[in-house]
Amino acid sequence: MSAPTARRTYSDTVAGYITAYEPVNDRFGLRTSDGREFTIHMDGFLGSEIVRNLGDDRRDTSGATRDMLAEGRYVFVHGLFHQWEGGERIEARQITFPEERRGAYVFEKPGWWVQQAAEIADFYLRGHFPDGVYDWRNFRTKLTLSGTHTPDFAGQDIRQETDTISRLVYGLATAFMLTGEERFLQAAEAGTEYLREHMRVSDDLEGIVYWYHGIDITSIGQRKVFASEFGDDFDAIPMYEQIYALAGPTQTYRITGDPRILSDIDRTVELFHRHFKDDERGGFFSHLDPITMDPRADALARNRSRKNWNSVGDHAPAYLINAYLATGREDFAALLEETADTITRYFPDEPNSPFVQERFHEDWSPDRTWGWQQDRAVVGHNLKIAWNLTRIRALRDKPEYAALAERIAETMPPVGSDQQRGGWYDVVERQADPASGAHRLVWHDRKAWWQQEQSILAYLILAGVSNDPEHKRLAREAASFYNAFFLDYDDGGVYFNVLANGVPYLLGTERLKGSHSMAGYHALELCYLAATYTGLLLTSSPITLHFRPQPGAFPDGLLRVAPDLLPAGTVEIAQVWIDDRPYTEFDAKALTVRLPESDGPLRVRVELEPSDMRLKVSSDFDGKTAHVYCDGVIDREELDKFRRSLNEVLSAEPTRVEFHLCNVTQITRPAINELLFQRTKIGLDVEFVIVGCAKPEIAQALVATDAFILASDHACGGH
Repeated sequence: MSAPTARRTYSDTVAGYITAYEPVNDRFGLRTSDGREFTIHMDGFLGSEIVRNLGDDRRDTSGATRDMLAEGRYVFVHGLFHQWEGGERIEARQITFPEERRGAYVFEKPGWWVQQAAEIADFYLRGHFPDGVYDWRNFRTKLTLSGTHTPDFAGQDIRQETDTISRLVYGLATAFMLTGEERFLQAAEAGTEYLREHMRVSDDLEGIVYWYHGIDITSIGQRKVFASEFGDDFDAIPMYEQIYALAGPTQTYRITGDPRILSDIDRTVELFHRHFKDDERGGFFSHLDPITMDPRADALARNRSRKNWNSVGDHAPAYLINAYLATGREDFAALLEETADTITRYFPDEPNSPFVQERFHEDWSPDRTWGWQQDRAVVGHNLKIAWNLTRIRALRDKPEYAALAERIAETMPPVGSDQQRGGWYDVVERQADPASGAHRLVWHDRKAWWQQEQSILAYLILAGVSNDPEHKRLAREAASFYNAFFLDYDDGGVYFNVLANGVPYLLGTERLKGSHSMAGYHALELCYLAATYTGLLLTSSPITLHFRPQPGAFPDGLLRVAPDLLPAGTVEIAQVWIDDRPYTEFDAKALTVRLPESDGPLRVRVELEPSDMRLKVSSDFDGKTAHVYCDGVIDREELDKFRRSLNEVLSAEPTRVEFHLCNVTQITRPAINELLFQRTKIGLDVEFVIVGCAKPEIAQALVATDAFILASDHACGGH
């Protein structure tokens, strides 16, 4: 009797670019990120949708699925995989489109990341402060999947971790910068004050500040927790906890200029220099003994005389870049340069491994036996290095920074990403398996939200700086996976982990949305910087930031509004409003606003735009008439931007649309056709009117279509 034929059926996901649709056979070809070809069959039940944002309704496209299968379009296909000896058949059950149409990725629309930031921040406010009162005594480290504090039957939750509060404060402050919504700043300022009052230790004798691990709050009182009680760092003072204690206050300082926060930053940095820094060999130790403040104390056991990625590299994203952006101080710039120099000098490990080395002994010899890490790589840390070295290059443009960032960006996809399904893995072996040549996954094939953030930001900023289409492709693929699978439309917020195929993983601590590891920090940092890099570096769209400086807070009354460390000359201020009134005392190139004297906090709104912006489009609406102001060239390259702006204007349902075209130097036929198309859609009772002194050839071309009226007052007006 012969052996039975091996057969296997399972569900899975494949992501890629459509190569061809065959209507007769009801199937299409799909090419993955690494060039493999799949055939997708569409028999049986099939649904489809366009990726939607938090706060949006589901965008079901099931009835139009086959019409949307345009060649080159990026899609996620979830379905049944039937395998047998010598063959395979994939039957699609659900198709997810990250693009509204080919090339029009939903997350590149202006406002996408701003809306997502508001939704995530509100999720955390509802969870921790359901009564709307931002009393941080009621905060707890843990937050359930649905956004509540954990119930008593799940174990008593009495812990307030300093870093978890600080990370959430960062997220709330960032949400305010993007949205200008008062509730986010109120909560961030209250959280910063709570950290300062309850978690901070000010040693005036030494001139340093350090931060408790946390506080336990019970019905009978409070207990300060000095040394860390997290497993990797138990009974020690880990550098990264002190670093992240500054994350929230520093972002709040960018907004308010509260001098007490700057003092805390300075004195915590003094702690780093005095106790963590290795003055002889460079870098910072990862842990201190809580009694002696000695990094070489025997009591530290496996953490004795150690250095790691967190103690060196986490300075930049957690607080240091933001401290520099707010102050422009040379000492912060010098520390950024020092950390970047240390990374480029000691972390690369080629040709031994494509991954950086993350843990070291005091003399910078690799430590490949430490705890859980052993000789393993955290994929996100590699991407984080590429991202932050590219940022620091804007301040200190050293060739070694660019070289390492580009090398990481080039080597990571085949060893750290899932090139069948999309997304980025967690921890892998640094050394390739001799038998397969692959870098094996260590524990699982799950994908964490924060590692997706690192990939998106790394490839976005690299694409913006280098104009490399490969970086842009990888950024889009990473953002597609994140937005398709990590947003929790039912309960709000984002999931901690998803399975390889994108299905949420909801067990144990990874079921939580508030924990030692998760507090809104990475998700809101992603919203802020993805909006910044996408708008200012890639799609040539303005972004708006909000500030609330205290009276006399910033030295010389100078508010620095640079959104991030970006190449010099790429961004400038377009407009400023103070207390909702236009304000002109600003230096557009230096990205600074000279604040007026005031008796109270000022509401400062700043619009930033790319310096080489080819087309500027703005609008306003008075309830009846919409005004569209255009400046520059409206050609095929700018057509998507023009279309998005026009759709936004018409969605308000005006009865009259006035086009101010005085500063338009060219309008091409596709743009005119777009206007005609929209004019037809909106109805005959809506007038399209050309106002101001448009160039004669432009006015003539539009009027000749019989769809536009030329206003009798043919004089230019300002906006």
